[in-house]
Amino acid sequence: MANVSDGDKQAADGPLAMVARGGATPPVPSPSHWRWRTLLVAVAGLAAFAAIGLMSRAREVTTAVAKRGSAAEVVYATGNVEPVHWAKVTALSRKRIVEICKCEGKQVKKGDVLARLDDAEEAAVMSELQARLARLKDDAERLTTLVQRNITPKRDLDEKLTQIREQEARIAAQQDRIADLSLKSPMDGVVLRRDGEIGEMAGIGSSDTLLWVGQPTPLQIVAEVNEDDISRVTKGQKTLLRHEGHTQGPLTGEVMRITPKGDPQAKTFRVYIALPDDTPLRIGMTVEANIVVSEITDGVIVPAEAVSEQKVQTVDNGRVTTRPVEVGIRGSGTIEIRSALKAGDVVVSPFDKTLKDGALVRPVEAKRK
Repeated sequence: MANVSDGDKQAADGPLAMVARGGATPPVPSPSHWRWRTLLVAVAGLAAFAAIGLMSRAREVTTAVAKRGSAAEVVYATGNVEPVHWAKVTALSRKRIVEICKCEGKQVKKGDVLARLDDAEEAAVMSELQARLARLKDDAERLTTLVQRNITPKRDLDEKLTQIREQEARIAAQQDRIADLSLKSPMDGVVLRRDGEIGEMAGIGSSDTLLWVGQPTPLQIVAEVNEDDISRVTKGQKTLLRHEGHTQGPLTGEVMRITPKGDPQAKTFRVYIALPDDTPLRIGMTVEANIVVSEITDGVIVPAEAVSEQKVQTVDNGRVTTRPVEVGIRGSGTIEIRSALKAGDVVVSPFDKTLKDGALVRPVEAKRK
């Protein structure tokens, strides 16, 4: 058997030998192929580098997504819960309390005496007036006898009778003063609150009420609305109420009436809001009221801060476009957009007047509070 050298073996195992044995010839890249491949890699690298450069130059902006939802335009007010039918019991003169009922929460009738003030001074004056009247009547009887005997002119008797009538009028007035010191219930109802104790001085100011009498139901809210907003408030509007101590379900009311004359000092108008019979609110509570002027249940809404001068800024493919829009209901923190925007569109929020159309940006969605 012939010997085969290493060189001969390599030659025998070369490409030609592989062809001879029926094998496939391995592809040999041409110089032009390598040039094109290198060029493509370079172009891709440059494009990636350019994209990174552009992104590094893009301005970061906070954005929000337009969505479908509800919005309500409201007028804000604050007020207190009061009975619809009630009255105050207040002293007409500054006197010491000598008697006051322990009757909070109890039924009373109109005319029932709820408190008495010290009337010692008035009683002393009454005794003096009555004594004076008795003397005048004695004088009148004596003059009557003298007139009948033609000893004294009749005009003297007439003058005395006039003095008697004047004295009787003084006594009647003094009786009224004494009666005013007995503080009576002005209506049938329940004593809602009592302020004052025996020995204290009863005041005559608007804040010196001794007792409140009224009907526990129905209740209302007496609210103050700014004069700039009162033209939008009308009878029958739904009102959403808020009280810090109530967290179970919504509280509602309805505008019942509006006072015709406002307060020029406070620049407010008084609005009466009717409460349902099953309201958990209690007399005297302070309540925040949002009077619903208009509302929608399904519209395109965006944050209020995303709108400026009837315009929004949308972001598409990293570019900013300013769009004029038709604004609808302005809710609490949101605004209805009626044109040029659809649910899912991304808007700059808050609106940034320094951004120009076409500006390159990096949107960052605002965090929900």
